[in-house]
Amino acid sequence: MSVLPLVFTSGWASGINAYAVILLFGIFGATGVLDEVPESLQRTDVLVVAGVLFLCEAVADKIPYVDSIWDAVHTVIRPVAGAVVAALLAGESGSLPEIAAGAIGGSTALMSHLVKSGTRMAINTSPEPFSNVAMSVAEDLGVAGIITFAVFNPVAAAIIAATLLVLGIVVVVFLASRIRRFLRRRAQRREEKRLAATVAGRPPG
Repeated sequence: MSVLPLVFTSGWASGINAYAVILLFGIFGATGVLDEVPESLQRTDVLVVAGVLFLCEAVADKIPYVDSIWDAVHTVIRPVAGAVVAALLAGESGSLPEIAAGAIGGSTALMSHLVKSGTRMAINTSPEPFSNVAMSVAEDLGVAGIITFAVFNPVAAAIIAATLLVLGIVVVVFLASRIRRFLRRRAQRREEKRLAATVAGRPPG
């Protein structure tokens, strides 16, 4: 069977939580659950680093505004991780050119990352922190569930991932005005901080 559905699903999941994807694939490969996992993802050092970074993301992703900063930092990291994981899976399978797999995984990861970032910006307009925690837990469980499901039924998992991606894009478009207000307020706070620093006679921080 072509590895394409698995590549697409891993790309979508990488845009949400790339470290969880690497950790799960590494564990599935090391335990023999999935044969298509390359040795590089099963290495102990890779699993340890992915585990530590996953824990860091699990904390940062649940704190209002910190989650948006974390997302901004990962605008490059998640798509690159999605492309690398996809290329490695394709190389191990041999049923899909690695360059094509990398392009699919990377572009899908970028789209799901933008959906996640946009949704978090909208959530951060709410003063309470509980929605951040709930969304973060749902994302973590969703990534774990769909990657595990993809191991046993890659086509169905890819269909679910595609559906979630489309629904996410629709939601972000619907929340676009709320996100714009959030960005304007953040820019206004930075400007107020700069003016306050100028009045105080010190360079703005």
